[in-house]
Amino acid sequence: MRKTEAQSESERNAPAPIDDQAADPLSTRHMSPPAGPVRVDGALAEGVVLQDRYRIMGLLGAGGMSTVYKAQDMRFPNVLRLCAVKEMTNTATDPQVRAMVIRNFEREASILATLSHAAVPQVYDYFTEGEHSYLVLEFIQGKNLETVLSTTEGFLPESQVVIWAMQICEVLTYLHYHKPHPIVFRDLKPSNIMIDDNGRVHLVDFGIAKVFQSGQKGTMIGTEGYSPPEQYRGVAEPRGDIYSLGATLHHLLSKQDPRLEPPFSFHERPFRQSNPLVSTQLEEIISRALQYDVNRRYSSAEEMRNALSSLRSARGVAPAYSTTDLGDPGAPVAIWQFACEDEVRSSPTLAGAVVYVGAYDCNLYALDAETGRFLWKYPTEGGIGSSPHVADGRVFVGSKDGLVYAINAESGRLLWTCPTKGPVYSSPRAQYGHVFFGSDDHHLHAVNVGSGRVAWTFEAEAAIRSSPAIGQDAIYFGDEGGSVYAIGVGGEIQWRFRTRRGVTSSPFLGRELIYVGSKDWYVYALDYRGLPVWRHRTNGPVVSSPVVGESVVFFGSADGALYAVDATSGHFLWQYKAGGQITSNPTYKAEVVYFGSTDGAVYALEARTGQVRWRFQTSGPVVSSPCIGTDTVYIGSCDHYVYALPE
Repeated sequence: MRKTEAQSESERNAPAPIDDQAADPLSTRHMSPPAGPVRVDGALAEGVVLQDRYRIMGLLGAGGMSTVYKAQDMRFPNVLRLCAVKEMTNTATDPQVRAMVIRNFEREASILATLSHAAVPQVYDYFTEGEHSYLVLEFIQGKNLETVLSTTEGFLPESQVVIWAMQICEVLTYLHYHKPHPIVFRDLKPSNIMIDDNGRVHLVDFGIAKVFQSGQKGTMIGTEGYSPPEQYRGVAEPRGDIYSLGATLHHLLSKQDPRLEPPFSFHERPFRQSNPLVSTQLEEIISRALQYDVNRRYSSAEEMRNALSSLRSARGVAPAYSTTDLGDPGAPVAIWQFACEDEVRSSPTLAGAVVYVGAYDCNLYALDAETGRFLWKYPTEGGIGSSPHVADGRVFVGSKDGLVYAINAESGRLLWTCPTKGPVYSSPRAQYGHVFFGSDDHHLHAVNVGSGRVAWTFEAEAAIRSSPAIGQDAIYFGDEGGSVYAIGVGGEIQWRFRTRRGVTSSPFLGRELIYVGSKDWYVYALDYRGLPVWRHRTNGPVVSSPVVGESVVFFGSADGALYAVDATSGHFLWQYKAGGQITSNPTYKAEVVYFGSTDGAVYALEARTGQVRWRFQTSGPVVSSPCIGTDTVYIGSCDHYVYALPE
């Protein structure tokens, strides 16, 4: 079932994916036809400039109705800003078909303009010159999976295919739950899946993606071998993309091209017959995705991702392309990994030769920093999201049971507990002979280090999940009501600064300024009087706590980006897009920034440029923050493991 030039009446009359007002700019930007640009064998010649802005640098690929070029955006003369320029080639002679091709191209621009996901290329521009329409997109440096498959000797490792599949499920989940209407990709196949230089998945070519409306039928469209049976009947719905993903995974693991086989014959040729290295568990997952009956497949991409994440091959796997094939700078092999019984959201703390970390299995663990050998654990009555703090031979940690614990760092013996009236997610900090921490009971508590006796409490407006930062004469923290406080060491308020949303982020105390994030999407720089100096807006809530290194502030956002801005002015320097939200606090050391992401990866970036030094993949979201030793990075994952990675 190749892409067809026919369209049913129902699809021609289907509503646009965005409202008329949003669509107007796309339909009114047509220009009077200029003199035709120079072409070689029908393709734009290298050096041709479109719109006095986009200089063609070469051909990336060509299909039946479009050609994609690599181009330079000349509006940025001091840097090489690359983009992809997609040119529509409309050779149809039938006026109705010709109009349909134009509508499909404009629909692709409209759909992309409504999407915001790290795995979906951003759309920068759309215009028409003469008889050709152009879409300017984010340039993805890498290779598509069809190229990877054809240039790989032997079979791809199961572990790598599983990691790719999980990332594809994540972006399909985003598309299928898109508001106001779900989007069905309809053409998932290896050539439409790019793997960038950092090992991350991107979906490309949204030319036949469709806004899903229940019960609506349309054109028989897709790619033979990968398309589900219902799509042959003009029915496009989210579970069709699950079938196409199953067909793609079958192709990657078996190297049997489904376009060369009878349709829907996967059950007749199990891929373990050609590749016995594939686990039976993964074979079962793919077989379910490829069910002919749509109701027997996974009900959602999220359900399929959960099934994939349970595989042993999904655990602690680094990106496969640490070779020069994709330009990936490499990924470390874990020095050791320690299995807990539940998620590790707490951030590890290194003290001497011991790593301390809490887990949602209600235990505080002490591990040998060099080998990961278990030393002791102390059980609490609730999950531990608070990060331990070590001072005066004691480990202090909070728990969901509402207690803060002081435990002997060497023996694991309990010294004292301090009760609060709410869960404790705030991480304790010890100084001036006292331990300071917040609680969901709306109070900041000051407790004597030796006895656990409460010295004073300060009542905030809302729960305190921010961890206090201790200055020379004040304690700084935020609350879930959106306030940042400065409290004297005796518990008296000095000032309060209000943001528009909750402040879970913990303040970072710089030489002249205080840096803190808010769920109102901003990071703020305040002076030590509590007055704002600058603020920097992201595209999502900021739960991540800022860190400063070499006059640069680094922080993550729920928009999936790690930001670097000038510490004095707040001017933007660079950003790096991960594959998921960044709630992990970045850590800076020796011109490298380390952090985790909900895409399951731990990243190390060059602090000056944002270039990836390495990326390590776990099989669960990483909300834990890195702890850096002499030459080792310690971090936890929601896959239940604590990892020790080489710097």
